[in-house]
Amino acid sequence: MRITIVGAGGVGGYFGGRLALAGNDVTFIARGNHLEAILKDGLIVKSFMGEFTIKPAKATANIDAVKNADLVIICTKAWQLKEIAQQIAPLIGIETMILPLQNGVLATEELAEFIPKENIIGGLCRIFSKIESPGTINHLGIDPTIIFAELNNDQTERTSWLKYTFESAGLTNIWAEDIQSEIWKKFLMICSSGLLAVTKTNYGELRSNPENRAMLEKLFDEVYNVAIAAGINLPESIVAKTMKAIDTFPPESTSSLTRDVWDGKPSEIEYQNGTVVRLGEKYGIPTPVNKFVYSTILPMELKARSATN
Repeated sequence: MRITIVGAGGVGGYFGGRLALAGNDVTFIARGNHLEAILKDGLIVKSFMGEFTIKPAKATANIDAVKNADLVIICTKAWQLKEIAQQIAPLIGIETMILPLQNGVLATEELAEFIPKENIIGGLCRIFSKIESPGTINHLGIDPTIIFAELNNDQTERTSWLKYTFESAGLTNIWAEDIQSEIWKKFLMICSSGLLAVTKTNYGELRSNPENRAMLEKLFDEVYNVAIAAGINLPESIVAKTMKAIDTFPPESTSSLTRDVWDGKPSEIEYQNGTVVRLGEKYGIPTPVNKFVYSTILPMELKARSATN
């Protein structure tokens, strides 16, 4: 399969690397020192599940690489998605599949402003990974998993082909029965990232402090209540299951949003706790913990964005 990975960071670098290792024709869209290192030394992936290097690796800064792809996996930050959608819209064919793996619940909505919905596959992923240094991806924890389905949850020939492609690459994958429910399950969990940022803790520290643990559970309750108001089919047990899942995370682990806030970089706060607050206002659901997290990070977010403009 001809695959273009838009955004060769921790997510795109890992999954794209595994797909390339399996013999797929993978092109990475990257930039700066990261791109230079990939072109010079290949894409290096470190992982407790096995390390590998893709050399030579096909990489470019040119978005035109999307033009010949059967599958485009978008792994940029959520706030970059609209710009990417506008750039790739004129380049894709009728049968090109667009699979977004962004955090949040707005990816499909934002892509569909510029790209026909028929091209879009619903998707999300689970992985702890980051760029360790230019050209090197470090997979830090949990079994990397891709969850996907048609937006209407139909089982189709093309999603069957996606499953075959992922399985041939040895990637854990789930062909979802209800992709919107799966997206919200992950969304509920990742909204913890903002709480890590404001408390300056990792998952081990946050979950072991009784006061912070109670705050985290309340944050999840708010996301669940907003989801139900929005018509999402989430099980009542999802908050308890998510708390148990967080208890299994490597104690020192954090998240990309958390690290971005600490480093003074633009973050996905608008697409995580900010989205909870706005949807809570829309549906009349109180979200005091998410509002506290969002409001606390917002001044830092505005400062980070003004520094990059």
